[in-house]
Amino acid sequence: MTVPLYNTEVAPHKVRGLLVGLTQQMIGIGFIVANWVGYGTQYIPSDVSWRLPLGLQLAPAAFLFLGTYLLPQSPRWLLEVGRDEEAMRVIDMLNDADKSPEHAIAAEELYREMYDTIKAEQLVKKTDIRELWRTPAMMKRTFVACAVQIFGQFTGINGTSIASYFLPCSLAYAFTVINYYGPRMYESLGIDSGDSLLVQGIYGAIGPIANAFFIFFILDRVGRKIPLIYGAASFVATFSILAAILANFPPTTETQVANRSAQLAGIAMIFLTSINFSLSFGPVSWVLASEVFPTSVRSIGTSVATCCNWAFNVLFSQASPIAMENIGWKFYLIFVVLNAIDGVIIFLFFPETKGTFSQYLLT
Repeated sequence: MTVPLYNTEVAPHKVRGLLVGLTQQMIGIGFIVANWVGYGTQYIPSDVSWRLPLGLQLAPAAFLFLGTYLLPQSPRWLLEVGRDEEAMRVIDMLNDADKSPEHAIAAEELYREMYDTIKAEQLVKKTDIRELWRTPAMMKRTFVACAVQIFGQFTGINGTSIASYFLPCSLAYAFTVINYYGPRMYESLGIDSGDSLLVQGIYGAIGPIANAFFIFFILDRVGRKIPLIYGAASFVATFSILAAILANFPPTTETQVANRSAQLAGIAMIFLTSINFSLSFGPVSWVLASEVFPTSVRSIGTSVATCCNWAFNVLFSQASPIAMENIGWKFYLIFVVLNAIDGVIIFLFFPETKGTFSQYLLT
């Protein structure tokens, strides 16, 4: 919750989407590093092969612990607690005010905008969670923030995997999340355990590459709403294809499918789903959920939205193997319907928040 919130509060409006979208980018890079470390250490002929990956995690944790002390305080938080002069210094630093008079004027204007807005909001600021639905305008904000996080789980990127259908039924309960259990899926194709980690490493790199392209060149140009609509439509298509593949080419034995080409096509759809997620809900859900709230309730609102994300993550992760065991390919039709519905909701009710300071829903 804190990372996208902090990024939102220190980012200039013009590049807010980029900086907040880096949240998803860094998550993706973490997956890449983990996959390739796992691939490399498998060749160590001792228990170091699993101790080393665990120990390597101490390095970024220590870097984060020490580096956090070098980060500036959020200027919006400084204004909230009355440290106005310090907030001005941070804004000057973040906007390179010492480089030119133009930068200094822009920093001064940004400071004045923040100051006027935050001081006005402080007159009515409350920390009660009930503030999130006290007025129709705030209910709309809360709905948008929670919905975009929940819709991100409707993409199925975390909760389902074609692997659970291609693996033996006895393993279906255990291997349902492709980000965590991809290697077992590739082993079911006849790829040995070493090469399966290599393929999983390639899979893990696709999403972050697409995400980097999106946040650097597209997100702050096209806004937030269009990518979400695109993402929902693309998931309707990919899940429809997955359902068709599984309906027509179900497993014929415990470890094989009837048509290898169909299985490879299904895996291609998984790769495409990862790319489309990185071009839509992956970065945009964090950006929109943090942008939609005013400063007065942003921290508690972002917390509630993030809670919704992980609650539905757990729901789909736990329900997916059970559903695949009982209804098989029909389970993918659920995601077809869910993404069709959330695409319509996004089109009709979601605002465009690009470049705003969160005043658009105050009435």
